[in-house]
Amino acid sequence: MEFNLLVIALAAIVPMVTGFIWYNPKVMGAAWMREAGLTEDQLKGGNMGMIFGLSYVFSFLLALGISSIVVHQYHVQSILMNEPGITEQGSDINLYFMDFLSKYGENFRTFKHGVLHGFIASVLVVLPILATNAMFERKSFKYIWINTGYWAITISLMGGVLCQWL
Repeated sequence: MEFNLLVIALAAIVPMVTGFIWYNPKVMGAAWMREAGLTEDQLKGGNMGMIFGLSYVFSFLLALGISSIVVHQYHVQSILMNEPGITEQGSDINLYFMDFLSKYGENFRTFKHGVLHGFIASVLVVLPILATNAMFERKSFKYIWINTGYWAITISLMGGVLCQWL
């Protein structure tokens, strides 16, 4: 089972694309600006190159993290990674692992399954984090749902891409 850095890099583009759509003023952007207390003039300021560059870096890190959630075969690999001989071709443990992957390596490796796990992660991780922050920032529930909706769609799509093509 090989790690594909190109798929991670491509999955990291998903938040940018969904963000351009979701936060467009004709979709959720106008409502988000109102709930966030921002104006178009305020959003025009700032170093956009740095903002988008760092956003891509963070999206790349997110894709790395999500890959371990949506690709179940990584769990078996992580359990066996410290076993002596795991990387030695022909060793008992290596043969066991390769046999396991040949039998079960494609189980649950679909776009649909990745979307499911991405959505579950959104509900169980993203929603509590964003909601907690928003409550202390005195933001509205609408603000929470706008941002959580974006991340639920985004992480679901990232999960689908990663699960299907990693």
